[in-house]
Amino acid sequence: MKLLHRDIEKDNAGQVTLIPEEAEDMWHTYNLLQQGDSLRASTIRKVQTESTTGSVGSSRVRTTLTLCVETIDFDTQACQLRVKGTNIEENQYVKMGAYHTIELELNRKFTLAKKSWDSVVLARIDEACDPTQKADVAAVVMQEGLANLVLVTPAMTLLRAKVELTIPRKRRGSCTQHEKALERFYDAVMQAILRHVNFDVVKCILVASPGFVKDQFMTYLYKEAVRHDNKVLLENRPKFMMVHSSSGHKYSLKEILSDPTVTNRLSDTKAAGEVKALEDFYKMLQHEPNRAFYGLAHVEQAADALAVDTLLVSDKLFRHQDVPTRARYVHLVDKVRDSGGIVRIFSSLHVSGEQLTQLSGVAAILRFPIADISEGEDDSSSEDD
Repeated sequence: MKLLHRDIEKDNAGQVTLIPEEAEDMWHTYNLLQQGDSLRASTIRKVQTESTTGSVGSSRVRTTLTLCVETIDFDTQACQLRVKGTNIEENQYVKMGAYHTIELELNRKFTLAKKSWDSVVLARIDEACDPTQKADVAAVVMQEGLANLVLVTPAMTLLRAKVELTIPRKRRGSCTQHEKALERFYDAVMQAILRHVNFDVVKCILVASPGFVKDQFMTYLYKEAVRHDNKVLLENRPKFMMVHSSSGHKYSLKEILSDPTVTNRLSDTKAAGEVKALEDFYKMLQHEPNRAFYGLAHVEQAADALAVDTLLVSDKLFRHQDVPTRARYVHLVDKVRDSGGIVRIFSSLHVSGEQLTQLSGVAAILRFPIADISEGEDDSSSEDD
């Protein structure tokens, strides 16, 4: 994401002009937008024209509109963002108050204006515009006949390819059918890696499976790379890392990312940091439950006591349409940061973020134990979800 202009007043009202440069920037934009915001961007509108003879025709024209945002639709697989709202500025093609849908596009600037920019939104802009925050991990989670190729970006987990192939069982006296099917399967996985992994950006490719499937696949991959003199695979050989997983399904990714050897290798990635924070929370919940809280009311009470060391919060909560509820979460984040605590904002599209959502979306590891919090005060966390 490129920041072209930022004009925010002392009362936190103002606007920013941004250019989304890659698919993931659409996810950041989705988290920046709220109902009632003003969005100005270039779009295409179908307009009707009437000639002097009275015949009516229609044409598509490109124009710039400013909408008051009403609904936001994000397609996670295609990373496309559509924003619907009413026109609030004079335009020769679109009447004031008329509805229109803008589809935000890569490498095309837009201007977003808010009545109040809070600290969480401003932090997200800083994160999105930081060139070091890029997609840097790919993972192939596999078992015989099934493989999932996933890109782990700083903000989400994207399934890029799924390979499914029936592998015949080994038969007594003849294994040729089994071996040929395995070769076809391994070749399909290799082609998926070559098609979907950008080796210039990706720092590490995790290959995970139960048993020896990963080892057999890597042997096949290197053999084919040498045979076809595939320089991309040969030059990036050090980036491949084999790890154990319990299955070839996507949900095994959480288990892989929490493996200590993987965590050390990926120590500079946001995804690994989130997984480790969640792992630490579960350990604390098991061994010292008075130092592990979840649910908004309980965590707020711990923050009031300046006891929160690490706050885990889902970005889903900051998209809450009720302004006072959203402000409550922002206030909690600010309070923890002011008291010297660490705030980790989890993406709801990450495997770790999905798990945090099951714990009401907000949790905390405390500096010191706190007991005797009334159960009745935790009524808000369930209704906020």
